[in-house]
Amino acid sequence: MTNQANKATMAIDRRYVAGEIDNRLYGSFVEHLGRAVYEGIYEPGHPLADERGFRKDVMEMVRELQVPLIRYPGGNFVSGYNWEDGVGPVSERPRKLDLAWLSTETNEIGTNEFMEWCKAVGAEVNMAVNLGTRGVDAARNLVEYCNHPGGSYYSDMRIAHGWKDPHNIKTWCLGNEMDGPWQIGRKTATEYGRLAAEAAKAMRWVDPSIELVACGSSSQTMDTFADWEATVLDHTYDYVDYLSLHSYYGNRSGDSANFLAKSLDMDSFISSVISICDYMKAKKRSKKKIMLSFDEWNVWYHTGADNPNRWAVAPHILEDVYNLEDALVVGTLLITLLKHADRVKIACQAQLVNVIAPIMTEKGGAAWKQTIFYPYMHVSVFGRGTVLQSQVTSAKYDSKDFTDVPYLESVAVLNEEAGEVIVFAVNRHLEEALELDCDLRSFEGIALLEYIVMDHDNSKAGNSAGSPNEVAPRQGSGAALSDGKLTVRLPKHSWNVLRFKLPS
Repeated sequence: MTNQANKATMAIDRRYVAGEIDNRLYGSFVEHLGRAVYEGIYEPGHPLADERGFRKDVMEMVRELQVPLIRYPGGNFVSGYNWEDGVGPVSERPRKLDLAWLSTETNEIGTNEFMEWCKAVGAEVNMAVNLGTRGVDAARNLVEYCNHPGGSYYSDMRIAHGWKDPHNIKTWCLGNEMDGPWQIGRKTATEYGRLAAEAAKAMRWVDPSIELVACGSSSQTMDTFADWEATVLDHTYDYVDYLSLHSYYGNRSGDSANFLAKSLDMDSFISSVISICDYMKAKKRSKKKIMLSFDEWNVWYHTGADNPNRWAVAPHILEDVYNLEDALVVGTLLITLLKHADRVKIACQAQLVNVIAPIMTEKGGAAWKQTIFYPYMHVSVFGRGTVLQSQVTSAKYDSKDFTDVPYLESVAVLNEEAGEVIVFAVNRHLEEALELDCDLRSFEGIALLEYIVMDHDNSKAGNSAGSPNEVAPRQGSGAALSDGKLTVRLPKHSWNVLRFKLPS
């Protein structure tokens, strides 16, 4: 990065709206993978386990995040999962080999237990159905089991299992990453599109109120990207509401300047998929607009997906330990999702506990917050309402894969219900503070409520069980608001939240 003056301006006007935020934008993901479920959310015998075996310390952290929606039970896992294995008396449930992660699945936790856990943390479920080894019949039966009030075979089965009231799950994923060679039951776009359309029809006949997500490409690097989306939508357009996107970002090369620019890749990916959806809308002469579900996203590169302990229960895999730099990238990815809130209505950070996650646990021991916990929490808690179109100027830099990367990545949200305007901002500069001037004069009588900053002298610093607060937010200083004009100095490589109060 250069030593040029690092300055930026931002102008926000309440009249210019970019999009309404669907709270499901702040969703997460719990897959039967590694220690996400067992030793993550569920650990009977732990000193802080409740009567059901759920860890209360983990539940409290999830409540802090105010997670509105959790995708479950996969992920790659779902493509070989028989949902019937996870219901009924626990003592009668089979132990199965999970071919996705080469683990043993005990099925102690299944649909009903997970629904109870989600109820306890205040989240809804984004349920995935198996379109890898199974299909229409299993999918429609699961909807009946979960959502039908009673008087039918599968709804009465749920009642007999101890859950009288239906779960009323609203959002359903039609399989997972069906284009991937790693996927059990991989399909061509035509094969998947036909199956997804038929499953969608049958599921909606059981419950017309549900919303459905079709699988987009596993990533934009797939050889079939774009053609896959177009073909799948050609079959499913009339039956689904969302198309999924998946993307992970990392810094394996150690090039921090390039890593901090990777939200530009997410922005381009979203724009491309929107274009494909709108092309299919025009082709079909439809009045319906397909929305997007970015239901897998995160930083992931510190660990691989290999399981050295083949067929173990809850093996330690994909347990990335995150640093400040990773948290800044997560912040820029959240900002990018907000900028596309008019079309991205669902997003799920993958995942929630232990597996590439904001929350980590020790078996029988502590739970702590990783660095990425904090930008996720801030945006989820404060970023509700409407995204405003901001006019931003910023000094820029070039990196290995990107040109004209702004040092300032920022977005503004108007939360009418709370009477607040919130600015989320990342200073990408690794060496210099950023001088930001922000024009808020369209908000008469606005006042600075709070300035939160997260930074550290070492961008590679992270948290651990022994040092859980090494990288954590603090109250910032030096932010001044006068006559609707804000001046603030954002520290080098920092995450920043500026909250403003509107007059009542």
